[in-house]
Amino acid sequence: MKNYTITVNGNVYDVVVEEGASSGAAPAQTAAPKAMPKAAPKAAAPKASAGAAGSIKIEAGAAGKVFKLEKSVGQAVKKGDAVVILEAMKMEIPVVAPQDGTVASVDVAVGDSVEAGALLATLN
Repeated sequence: MKNYTITVNGNVYDVVVEEGASSGAAPAQTAAPKAMPKAAPKAAAPKASAGAAGSIKIEAGAAGKVFKLEKSVGQAVKKGDAVVILEAMKMEIPVVAPQDGTVASVDVAVGDSVEAGALLATLN
């Protein structure tokens, strides 16, 4: 057996490798992490909306975390009104209504992580 210390993405692992199995199979490896790697953030799952989705989509312009919901289902909005506030790199980024309408659905919740282009809400 041989012991190795391997660093992957900043995480250090002690690895023990057994040498030569007579069947020609790959050597068995076991890893005991010195530091647990962080779990990758999960993509936000669409939330159930109070009504049918509208025809006008409001999408995230950048990846981030939902910081605040400015509008709720049924509220009237004017073009340029903030509907959702995202937080990315310690900055608050308002996501605005592209035109006048009524909020038909809000598809995220405060604290959700979203990718660029993710559906945040819809308007009628």
